[in-house]
Amino acid sequence: MVKYGLDYTRCRWILPLLLGIGVIFGIIALAGNGWLESQTLPYVQQASLWQNCRRPSPGGEWSCQSLMGYAWGRAAAATYLVGFLLLVICFALAIIAFAIDTLRFNFIRGIGGLLFVAAVFSIMGLVIYPVKFSSEIEMTGINMFSWAYGFAWTTAIMEICLGFFFCCLPNYEDQILGNVKPTYFYSSP
Repeated sequence: MVKYGLDYTRCRWILPLLLGIGVIFGIIALAGNGWLESQTLPYVQQASLWQNCRRPSPGGEWSCQSLMGYAWGRAAAATYLVGFLLLVICFALAIIAFAIDTLRFNFIRGIGGLLFVAAVFSIMGLVIYPVKFSSEIEMTGINMFSWAYGFAWTTAIMEICLGFFFCCLPNYEDQILGNVKPTYFYSSP
């Protein structure tokens, strides 16, 4: 990749591939039922972005309550969902940008800017959720934010990192396209 840059056919798809992995992580976070779970016995509480489930005893049946009845629940879901939709749009735009034989570097910088906006929305939802959940919903025992919440944070971190990559990539346009003459650090006698 260093020698051939993004013009090398196998390496030019790395950034869209990473965006695709971020989309998969976002789907797992949205569908996962492990945003908050009981950490110790008895396991009596489990929550997702959409609902909070409890059971009265370890062998009992789960009873779920929608978090969409709370204004903060709707706000957390909406902001994280907007961030996810922007990530999906960036994924589609990246596939289009890298499928063209001649890379459009200004187009790529726009994708990077849109990724930063997606990260802001995702992080807003990820901050609203635990702050309001822990203050407004009664929790039993010791609870932890679990695997699906971790996938959501991983998606947000990937949005930030890929935003930097997409924004900085046009700065090296000549090197990537091979238009720069190599520089040697020794002089011939």
